[in-house]
Amino acid sequence: MTYQQALAQYITATNSHDFNNVKEILHPQAVYWFTDKTCTTLEDIGNYFNHAWQVIEQEVYSATDVQWLTVDEKTATCIYTYHYEGYHKGKFISGSGRATNIFIKENDKWKLIHEHLSS
Repeated sequence: MTYQQALAQYITATNSHDFNNVKEILHPQAVYWFTDKTCTTLEDIGNYFNHAWQVIEQEVYSATDVQWLTVDEKTATCIYTYHYEGYHKGKFISGSGRATNIFIKENDKWKLIHEHLSS
């Protein structure tokens, strides 16, 4: 799998609304910076994802304008615009923001070690 495929797999996993799928692409020491919270354990990250999927039902997450800033044999960093849409309390909503993802390659697998989202 390439680092580009790892990002695509991550987005697909996010849209499955099953954190076990997301967890497969995460590094065990992943750190997330959300607009309203920092998560430093997989348990914290999972709780945040699960809560978000409850708040925004049927959420669809996507990325546009992906730019790979640095890439070498073991690391890849990208920035992009994220988009979401779904239903909040029965009303359709959508929005977007900025994202930074850092992937590292260990044991021939690309894993997400850091995500920074801001609205």
